[in-house]
Amino acid sequence: MGTVTTPAGTGPLLTTDRVHAARAVAGQLGVDLLVLTPGADLRYLCGYDAHAMERLTALAVPRSGEPFLVVPRLEAPMVGVSPAGALGLELMAWDETDDPYAALASAATERLGSAPVRVAVGSRTWAEHALGVQRALPGSALELASPVVDRLRMVKTPAEVEELALAGAAIDRVHARMGEWLTVGRTEAEVGADIAAAILAEGHVGVDFTIVGAGPNGASPHHELSDRVIAAGDLVVVDIGGETATGYRSDCTRTYVVGGAPDAEVTEWYAVLHEAQQAATAAVRPGVTAEQIDAAAREIIAGAGWGEYFIHRTGHGIGLDTHEAPYIVAGNQLPLEPGMAFSVEPGIYLPGRHGARIEDIVVCTDDGVRVLNNGSRELVELPG
Repeated sequence: MGTVTTPAGTGPLLTTDRVHAARAVAGQLGVDLLVLTPGADLRYLCGYDAHAMERLTALAVPRSGEPFLVVPRLEAPMVGVSPAGALGLELMAWDETDDPYAALASAATERLGSAPVRVAVGSRTWAEHALGVQRALPGSALELASPVVDRLRMVKTPAEVEELALAGAAIDRVHARMGEWLTVGRTEAEVGADIAAAILAEGHVGVDFTIVGAGPNGASPHHELSDRVIAAGDLVVVDIGGETATGYRSDCTRTYVVGGAPDAEVTEWYAVLHEAQQAATAAVRPGVTAEQIDAAAREIIAGAGWGEYFIHRTGHGIGLDTHEAPYIVAGNQLPLEPGMAFSVEPGIYLPGRHGARIEDIVVCTDDGVRVLNNGSRELVELPG
């Protein structure tokens, strides 16, 4: 059995068990063929972090028979030096004048003994590739592979949890340095550039996002960096995250007040937000549903009269994608299981004035919760 090890010392990060588990789940759901193109699903199942482009790269997992990788011949050497190369998957390299969709369809049909009918593609597969597969398999019906792959990706192994913990510790170190950059007179964009450099310096290989929302911009949860100058007394929402060498992500939000103390109203509603975030985190344990975690935060904020200003879900799963299943939102009755990793991030946003959010990544354990971010959750006052 092929493996890819992790320095975390918790066993292999990647084995061929993953792709075989996907085949088993596909069979349980009656899916004949999974076709996964570049993205987190492909990387999760076989370790190949391929570049998405017009040439077809795909992992094909038939319901019976062995899975195989379809790659352009000019990129075949990259598979061998990637983690996928250690797994021993069959590699089907195609030349520029070949039809890779026909080759994929033929190989899958040979393994199954008949043409696949239910074909599941990744949710972020380019349309040209999904339609190319469908044309090569006339009579097939396309559907999303999410019910198969999400079932596996939602529950992290101990090795994956340790990768997320390393990412969390690295982003905590960036937040701990915020006083170096977040000062009166600087623009959000200037602060964001410094934060991005620190994300790399503190142990990530890529920057996913840097949100620096000062003053009224803090009331926009996904605010883009701007030329707004930070003023004395501004609340500033800083939501940052990046990618580690193994592909696992960080995501952590803290709120700061720069060059002044918060007024009484801010102190009041921030205390409510803090209580809500603590309550939702404390509610995490096996068997509790995702929507119950959302409710634990939302009920406190609504009960204090700020409910209309909490305008997004309480959290999202995290792993090889920053946003993945499970989603911590009303209506999601999925029971939590040990190994599920997700954010707990309630916020209060007062349009035209300011906002605040507190976000940690947590993991459901056998008997409760493990929090992967450990910086202060108080409203941090910076001298400015």
